[in-house]
Amino acid sequence: MAPMQINPPFGYKEVAPMRRDQKIRLLAAGEVPAFARSLNAIPISFTEFALAARDFPVVFTSGDQGKTFAPVAVLGVAAGENLFCKDGSWARGVYIPAYARRFPFCMAKVTLEKVEQQNRLICVESEYLDDQGGEAMFDDQGQPLEKWKAIERLLTEYEADLERSRELCAILADYGLLEPFTMQAKLNQGGGVQLTGMHRVDEKKLDALNAAQLKNLLKKGILGRVYAHLISLENFARLLERRTAAAA
Repeated sequence: MAPMQINPPFGYKEVAPMRRDQKIRLLAAGEVPAFARSLNAIPISFTEFALAARDFPVVFTSGDQGKTFAPVAVLGVAAGENLFCKDGSWARGVYIPAYARRFPFCMAKVTLEKVEQQNRLICVESEYLDDQGGEAMFDDQGQPLEKWKAIERLLTEYEADLERSRELCAILADYGLLEPFTMQAKLNQGGGVQLTGMHRVDEKKLDALNAAQLKNLLKKGILGRVYAHLISLENFARLLERRTAAAA
């Protein structure tokens, strides 16, 4: 039988298909996964725009030179900087993106006989498999426990939500609304910072859309998320304030 290849999502090291008999070490309340402690941006999904926009700048990034885009919440103004992480925990009162909340679980792409399978597989970060200190997700009869039902719901809803995010980004790109921009600022303690590789919605181009395009954005729930994204850009000032406070 041909070996199965699993492509872990960004931030995961080595994942394995989840089994009902495994015990898994879960994150403590408010714990930041190790990969996110030095991450200055983290993916968000369609339903997270309004929640994330309250605390973070929400921008769009591209890993393939503008062919596709993805929404992210900006966590820091320098590489390797998460201003919302201290001593391994999230800052109190801030929204924790689902990308981090689902860890150490994920829905991973699987390649079988060099063909990527349509359905994704529920996997777990291998180093979090812990028969001694981990927690069971299923009972002795193989029935799911309540804690697993909540986790599984998060995983499945998040994956469906990512599809809506991809559609949102594809439509914004198709309408020519995304423009690159750079965040530059001088620091009170001297020096400056510059954050590149980001895209935002061009408000002038948004205003110039025809009625059919605007109707489509409204019908698909995209327009409200565009406004949340634009308002969230004011949070860059809050990021700088948080950086100044941390330096002090």
